[in-house]
Amino acid sequence: MTLSLTDISGFLTGLHPYDGIPTPERTAIAEAIQVREVPAGQTVYAHGAPLEGIYIVYSGAVEVLDANGIPVSILGPRNSFAERGLLRDGLAVTTATASEDTILLMVPKEQFAEMVHDHKVARRFFDRSRAPSARGSDLATSRVETFMARDPKFCAPGTTIQNAAREMRDHHISCLCVLENDALVGLITQRDLTEKALAEGLPVSTSVSAIMTRNPITLEPTAIGSDVLHAMMERRIGHIPIAVGQTLVGVVTQTDLTRFQAVSSAELVAEVAASKTAEEMATVTARIPKLLVQLVGAGNRHEVVTRLITDVADTVTRRLLALAEETFGPAPVPYLWAACGSQGRQEQTGVSDQDNCLIIDDAVTPEQMPYFQQLAQFVSDGLNTCGYVYCPGDMMATADRWCQPMHVWRSYFRNWIEKPSTEAQMLASVMFDLRPIGGTTALFDQLQQDTLKAAAGNSIFVAHMISNALKHHPPLGLIRGFATIRSGEHKNRLDLKHNGVVPIVDLGRIYALQGQLTQVNTRARIEAAAGQGLISPSGARELLDAYDLIAETRLQHQAALVKIGEAPDNFMAPSALSDLERSHLRDAFVVVKGMQAAVGHGKGALG
Repeated sequence: MTLSLTDISGFLTGLHPYDGIPTPERTAIAEAIQVREVPAGQTVYAHGAPLEGIYIVYSGAVEVLDANGIPVSILGPRNSFAERGLLRDGLAVTTATASEDTILLMVPKEQFAEMVHDHKVARRFFDRSRAPSARGSDLATSRVETFMARDPKFCAPGTTIQNAAREMRDHHISCLCVLENDALVGLITQRDLTEKALAEGLPVSTSVSAIMTRNPITLEPTAIGSDVLHAMMERRIGHIPIAVGQTLVGVVTQTDLTRFQAVSSAELVAEVAASKTAEEMATVTARIPKLLVQLVGAGNRHEVVTRLITDVADTVTRRLLALAEETFGPAPVPYLWAACGSQGRQEQTGVSDQDNCLIIDDAVTPEQMPYFQQLAQFVSDGLNTCGYVYCPGDMMATADRWCQPMHVWRSYFRNWIEKPSTEAQMLASVMFDLRPIGGTTALFDQLQQDTLKAAAGNSIFVAHMISNALKHHPPLGLIRGFATIRSGEHKNRLDLKHNGVVPIVDLGRIYALQGQLTQVNTRARIEAAAGQGLISPSGARELLDAYDLIAETRLQHQAALVKIGEAPDNFMAPSALSDLERSHLRDAFVVVKGMQAAVGHGKGALG
């Protein structure tokens, strides 16, 4: 492809920071630029090699790896790279490879140095130095709301592609969100304009609805940066709208992430997404214990650690679903694969079995059901191969009971609510933690809303659920000690799962039922309950502090076992803690006990 000086100048005019450089100097930069055509799979430069200049992606995509071969990012049009090495010693600190046929604009290092020296806007943009942090990458722990673009540009579905292109050009952006009646219905990017409109010779009067990505993946502002990176790397996309429900509140692009380094969980996600078999994925998931040690050792909060570990499980599940469809053919009707248990709540640690189910569209016929039974067996076997062992209680999609059409699932929840037997309470406790993982997620939304409404409106059912939740007691002894396990393999140890975090998980579920909260994650449920006044601000703070301490003690225990070459578990000897740590842990259990008592007496935690 031949690019003229006019093409290059026009490109730079709409690209930051070049748009802030006076025209004569910007034209001089354009004249010095060298155009490089790089075929898919070819390396642009290798780690440690001398750099000729800074690169800008004009079209195509480039994958950047760090010194250890870990994927850092996938860069699309308008992204630049190699500046870190140029600003240090002129040697590449990464490896860059074209992941598809790509056209690069290379600004020679002499012109780059002059630009950074002479123009403040360029210095500010390219100076990506940060003080070292003991807590690891900012991306791993920063909420999306801290770095998303808060004023996303949007258009209507009927907007012409020419007007959409002008809007992107005038605002120096690479995407537009598409809204209909204030609800997000699509996303259109520069790549869509190039590959779907220009390449196909569509008239400029074509509406964006003809080429936009419909119902794009969205994240909430409370998501963390690694959620964005993992989604981008797994789906090979560069733009994610940020929404609360269907209300658009921001957008995150690849450019927003280029200043952050990927945490190692992104490496696992990328490798899983590219795997061809369950056995290949198993070699990746085998590194999860090391990931746990790394994340805990870096001082990350427990909800960040468990979220990142769960992201890997989610990616494994979706990849197995894709491989199943490659093996058995496309699904005859829409379906939803959902996870419950710790994966459903995004709270997986180093010890996780599988808890899942299949919800199938009511259009399914008896003759089509064997397809879904085959799919369920394929995915469940693959998960077991990857270390997510079969559920001892058979709470899996391979069981006929948990592989059913939508109307059967509605009858399940209706019967559990109307006839809350002991078994119904147990099953409801598990199934109220469902979270969509793969397939048609729209199948879940109405089911969840209807079920929460029915459950909250049935005081007898809620009472039974509260009674069931209070069966898990914090391990408190009578005289300022702990009630440890009395016999068996784990005698004289604390069960940090069933007597530690599970009582808090149960409380969070009760709050969700009472307030019809759609959140599934325990911490998010408690925060949402406080926001709705179900628990007092002080009660929420105390419970969250207690949860944090117990959950982080559990993770530190697991990490310590991994460090000495043992398998992680949930059973900790109190003697492993200092006197101060034991005192704090006991105080945390006291808080949980008090919150249980408040719920048991119908007072919530409003006192």
